[in-house]
Amino acid sequence: MISAEQNDRMTRTGAGTPGGRLLRNYWQPVALVDELEGKRPLKAVKLLGQDLVLFRDEHGNYGLLDRDCPHRGADLAYGRIEDGGLRCAFHGWLFDVRGQCLQTPAEPEGSKLCQRIRQGSYPVVEKSGLLFAWLGDAAPSAFPAFDCFVAPDTHTFAFKGYLECNWMQALEVGIDPAHASYLHRFFEDEDTSGGYGKQFRGTSADSDMPITKVLREFDRPEISVEKTPYGMRLIALRKLNAVNTHVRVTNLMFPQAFVIPMSAEMTISQWHAPIDDRSCYWYAIFTSFTHPVDKQKMRDQRLQLYTLPDYKPRVGKWNHYGFDANQQRTSTYTGMGNDINVHDQWAVESPGPIQDRTREHLGTTDKGIIAYRKLLVDAIEKNAAGEKPMMVLDEAAAGALTGPPSIDGIGPSETWNDYWQEADLKRRRASDWASARLAKEHA
Repeated sequence: MISAEQNDRMTRTGAGTPGGRLLRNYWQPVALVDELEGKRPLKAVKLLGQDLVLFRDEHGNYGLLDRDCPHRGADLAYGRIEDGGLRCAFHGWLFDVRGQCLQTPAEPEGSKLCQRIRQGSYPVVEKSGLLFAWLGDAAPSAFPAFDCFVAPDTHTFAFKGYLECNWMQALEVGIDPAHASYLHRFFEDEDTSGGYGKQFRGTSADSDMPITKVLREFDRPEISVEKTPYGMRLIALRKLNAVNTHVRVTNLMFPQAFVIPMSAEMTISQWHAPIDDRSCYWYAIFTSFTHPVDKQKMRDQRLQLYTLPDYKPRVGKWNHYGFDANQQRTSTYTGMGNDINVHDQWAVESPGPIQDRTREHLGTTDKGIIAYRKLLVDAIEKNAAGEKPMMVLDEAAAGALTGPPSIDGIGPSETWNDYWQEADLKRRRASDWASARLAKEHA
């Protein structure tokens, strides 16, 4: 249980708040690359409570500008992409991707007004199908050399989804290994042949036991938390018998992302970007270590569950998350269908837009959440004191951060710690792109 003041410090993200100042030290996902396809590559966005307009100029350069024109405040989201920038539809003022005003055509001939005008602008970079923005005042941090950023484009797939809750609620479900045995419990296993691109439909690595069976029958995991240079590693052990143990390794990438195993061949790296204090988007990069990703199939699967253009889920509190009492009795623990994203959505939205953490009572299995909050509070305090918080990286430090390994498998109970590390190494050696990287690291 924490105080209301502590809860506010962690969850509020406006420009003048302690938490908001911290988050502006990190690249924030702002859109999918797919969202700027088409004849008019422009989109109004909101990030960390700021109203912005994202666009791609005729030369392929990305720009992110404050949404209100600095002339008379008109909405630049209705502007025209032309002549090397974004032109306001009110008086024709033109801005390039750096925010420099290039033209003020309604002014008298020879006017130099445009030379003195700059619109608020923010750097944008493309990484594995996501566009990341830098909203801070300091020089941008370097990107770590994580798998999701260094894998070839053919082996990654990016998607997003809207959540009507604070970003921290969305993040915390991903660092809670215990919830999967209940929230994602399926009473029966199923044929996994059609499970491509879906979680909890396959078997654990090095086993023919379905993950759904493991989670259902072994619901008291032993959870350990290890501090790492990038945040923390969580290990959940479910002892199946005297010989074998189910090992699930997940990671928290400070401040707002986690990496989880999707299958023996694929991991998911997921960020939680605040729209404002009461809503957020999750952004995910699916990374394959084996075959190229079938991007169209994975996108089609997810568009059955989300609507465009805002990537809002088709089920939610307005239709009771698809709850079916008969299904709850017979097939799923929640009665909310087979999509685990819906289960998570209910879990993080039902406490309200900003959870009142003064009313919670944490248990032993919440040790990952407790450890994360300590990291977050420490980073907020360091940043407020003018110190560099964790994961603000120069190029050398960023290049040294690889992985992080994320494994779901069944191995020997006595040597489970060796097992998951060997499983990760085995997967990398069998992967064309990851093995090449291993060779380079050990050259």
